[in-house]
Amino acid sequence: MTQPAPQGEQQVTAKPMISFDEFAKVDLRIARVVQAEPHPNADRLLKLAVDDGSGEPRQICAGIRAQYRPEDLVGRLIVIVANLAPRTIRGEESRGMLLAASDAAKGSDERSVVVLAPISDIAPGSIVS
Repeated sequence: MTQPAPQGEQQVTAKPMISFDEFAKVDLRIARVVQAEPHPNADRLLKLAVDDGSGEPRQICAGIRAQYRPEDLVGRLIVIVANLAPRTIRGEESRGMLLAASDAAKGSDERSVVVLAPISDIAPGSIVS
């Protein structure tokens, strides 16, 4: 019998088990946010320009507009999935995904979202392992 999660704690739903080889395909990197602005066609998204150490700017669209002001992200280091296939989101290309933690499912009224970041300064492009 499953016990309900204590008040204030999220009930965890496990995803399917993957092999180490599958996980190893994910390219996690450090990136620095160099520009952030509201997505022009989506109320929940921010459009970020990040330095991923490649020498070319990368654009990422992230659903964190309710939790973060664009000016508070500029200059911050974040963790991104660098090898995610590009995707057009409401007319803007997103070339990656930032990693964030949440204490509730998308669409929940009282949802906290925290962008994952290194605790010390490290160069953009550094590999996360």
